[in-house]
Amino acid sequence: MVRSITLLGALALAATTGTAFAQQGAPAAPPAPPARGVEMALAVEAAQAAVSTCLGEGVKGAAAVLDSAGVLRVLISADGASKNAAELSPKKAVATIQMKKPSSEIQADADKDPALKAKLEADKTIFPRAGALPIMAGGDLVGAIGFGGANGQQGGGTHDEACAKAGLDKIKARVK
Repeated sequence: MVRSITLLGALALAATTGTAFAQQGAPAAPPAPPARGVEMALAVEAAQAAVSTCLGEGVKGAAAVLDSAGVLRVLISADGASKNAAELSPKKAVATIQMKKPSSEIQADADKDPALKAKLEADKTIFPRAGALPIMAGGDLVGAIGFGGANGQQGGGTHDEACAKAGLDKIKARVK
């Protein structure tokens, strides 16, 4: 009797072990590496520097810092900034991440290529206008900073990009 219980236990163990191995199948692909981004403190510092710089020049705008996957890390809006500034600054940064270049260059490329312009303008997740810069760690893109808020009389996207540059300049030596 003890022998038959032991035999049944061994058979049960063998059956479940085989099932467990059969369910494992081929090894899973390794997970994708996480998106890179600047540390939160640096993201806040960059956005604050961009907003403060432009506010000192009379522009009430918003600065957004995104990681390399386009995930918003921080958004800071000046008191009195428009809804458009807060909505478009991250979209400028997304365009910069997707194209891996300053958004002013994307805008210039689109102005020369009607097909590219149509493609970019059809994508409502981006705003391919000047105002965003890539954040690099060595040769690696780790995110982008975008700024919006300057109207045409204040220099528009060119002024926006200068504000983003002020934020980037504040942190770029410390980006890893």
